[in-house]
Amino acid sequence: MSAVETSILSADAYVQDLLRAAEAQSAIGKFSRRAFLKVTGLAGGGLVLAFYVGEQGMALANGKAQEFAPNAFLRVAPNGTITLYSKAPEIGQGIKTAFPMIIAEELDADWAHVKVEQAAINPAVYGRQSAGGSRSIPMSWDQLRRAGAVGRAMLVSAAAKQWNVSESECTTENSTVFHKASKRKATYASLATGAAALPVPDEKSVKLKTRAEYKLLGKRIGGVDNHAIVTGQPLFGIDQVVPGMQYAVFVKCPAVGGKVVAANLEEIRKLPGVTQAFVLEGTGKPTEVMPGVAILARSTWAAFSARQKLQVKWDESTASKDSWSAFVEQAKKLASQSGPDSLRNTGDVDKVFAESKPVEAFYSYPFIAHAPLEPQNTTASFKDGAVEIWSPTQTPEAGVKLVADVLGIAPEKVTLHQTRVGGGFGRRLMNDYMCEAAAIAKQAGVPVKLQWTREDDMHHDFFRVGGFHSFKGGLDKSGKLVAWQDHFITFTQDGQRPTSGGDLSPDEFPAQLLPNARLTQTKLPLKIPTGPWRAPRSCSIAFATQSFLHECAVAAKRDHLEFLLEVMGEPRWLQPGNEFALNTGRAAAVIKLAAEKAGWGRSLPKGRGLGLAFHFSHAGHFAEVAEVSVDANRKLTVHRVVVAGDIGPIINMSGAENQTEGAVIDGFSAAMGQQIDFENGRIVQNNFDAYPILRIASAPKVESYFFESDFTPTGVGEPALPPVAPAIANAIFAATGHRVRSMPFTSEGYTV
Repeated sequence: MSAVETSILSADAYVQDLLRAAEAQSAIGKFSRRAFLKVTGLAGGGLVLAFYVGEQGMALANGKAQEFAPNAFLRVAPNGTITLYSKAPEIGQGIKTAFPMIIAEELDADWAHVKVEQAAINPAVYGRQSAGGSRSIPMSWDQLRRAGAVGRAMLVSAAAKQWNVSESECTTENSTVFHKASKRKATYASLATGAAALPVPDEKSVKLKTRAEYKLLGKRIGGVDNHAIVTGQPLFGIDQVVPGMQYAVFVKCPAVGGKVVAANLEEIRKLPGVTQAFVLEGTGKPTEVMPGVAILARSTWAAFSARQKLQVKWDESTASKDSWSAFVEQAKKLASQSGPDSLRNTGDVDKVFAESKPVEAFYSYPFIAHAPLEPQNTTASFKDGAVEIWSPTQTPEAGVKLVADVLGIAPEKVTLHQTRVGGGFGRRLMNDYMCEAAAIAKQAGVPVKLQWTREDDMHHDFFRVGGFHSFKGGLDKSGKLVAWQDHFITFTQDGQRPTSGGDLSPDEFPAQLLPNARLTQTKLPLKIPTGPWRAPRSCSIAFATQSFLHECAVAAKRDHLEFLLEVMGEPRWLQPGNEFALNTGRAAAVIKLAAEKAGWGRSLPKGRGLGLAFHFSHAGHFAEVAEVSVDANRKLTVHRVVVAGDIGPIINMSGAENQTEGAVIDGFSAAMGQQIDFENGRIVQNNFDAYPILRIASAPKVESYFFESDFTPTGVGEPALPPVAPAIANAIFAATGHRVRSMPFTSEGYTV
């Protein structure tokens, strides 16, 4: 938070009024001193501290200053409780624990004294409040550190003033300020009132810790919501209940783009428990509200039961007619050609291919669903031209704007309560379910909880897009990779750009490392919605590219580890000065570490093999080695996966290990048996019986190793996933001599 922004904090019920009043003073959240005093006057007789940091800076408290809250991220109560506010959605990535840990580290807070709460949605105060792209940590790192450091500096200043000593003579640890020379100490709780009366320093002037000084970061800290989760506390969107609420289901056309012609609404309205049934025309946009039929009832069971008897006649004249089997056949015919879109053409590819040993292969991967444990849901109440929403979203700011547009109201008329998310994986970057609930509540005139079924979730997803790669590699006489060609066949929904999650970067690995590289693209028209899935693009592209690199190493009769390191070349930044770009030195280091920890090169029994893969995505360098065995019936056992990553300093080791383990399970599950088929625009799979999730008995042992550096930390939820599938596929080849070129692996006869 910069020195000219306003931060207002309250743990009490009026916080929303306080924030709205603050925003009303200025569109960009800046105030005059007079305006600030007027806003803080809303607090009445509460025990709340707010502050304004301007050119002169100050900390103010209404009434008696009993709590210290130098910014919107923290406050210290007289009883010693330190409340830290996590600003971003918790979707299982551990951010609700990691964010407060960063603040607590710089604050030198005793973690045992810390209580964590979800912050109100207010980007004017908190900045970015979304979860996606593994960007939460890198984009908030400095902001959160400075928030904690400002608090620590003010507490030290209060102690120094009280003792009449220099601030430089004071140290902090475990929520206590110490003066070594006089052997005095004071708890943060005892200093809170004095600190609250001090000017707030410019955040840029406070000293931040070095990695060597960390006491909390890097340790294993359990999730702050763990106890509440295992004891069934109502943290999730699906748990929300508001007075007078009714339960809603919303039925849309099985083929996206279909419209309601007629429905047996009169019959549905007479069913037990049903209160309303009506057609919602919607906006016609899959990201907002598609046409459909809403049924409201006094219980979820009554709504679901009524849905079973709903009969809708659909107009599908403009609906999707997409067919996956037709796309596969079309792609195979196009494979031998170059794509019409040139993405990269460096060196003299044709000349080098003519002089080198060629290696060619065709790879494919399917559409897949997000399938979060918690199906989409939102609770909404529309009253007096305003809407209040409780929703498990990854993008609350975008959701507020979208709902406002759909309802035709101003954004300030939308109040959103962020709930914990029962699985995101990119699906909840879209807020269609939020828009549906808001639109239904407005038309129904009562608060509603919209609950999707598992079938809804499977049929109306924004799917991970499938794709195809026709590769050609060139090897010189020494077995070195000297040329690379990829004809990428993907999809488009507007006839211009690749569909969401279906684009290929001109700098896609390893093309940017080779002197001769050609990347071309063909886009097939598509109507079925697609969107980001865990590690977008990389989650699928890595399987193809890293598997084909192994093919090239095998064709060159060279060790894959040696071959891959040679492709990396000398240690260097691919984009000098950009620490979020590929660094071949960091890449080589994790490749070597994974190989070392996995025992690369050791003898293995027949039918057992090791597979290596590397991928750089979301600013994370990750290499993985899978150890697998395959029996005569192609039953696959993944015994262990060794993960080596470089994501800068680790915030929470427990969280980092959890995310790498989850990435391996998710990557293996998706590679092994998950596929979304569609014919005539309709999704074939309905539920987990046809879309299997990896079972516990098939889960491999996962070993995680990290290089901790002084680079800005990056996220870990996504970059650990892409190497999983190619590492397993390469291990299958090492064990059997059979090359897997398509996902899911079940399509080539493998089972677990």
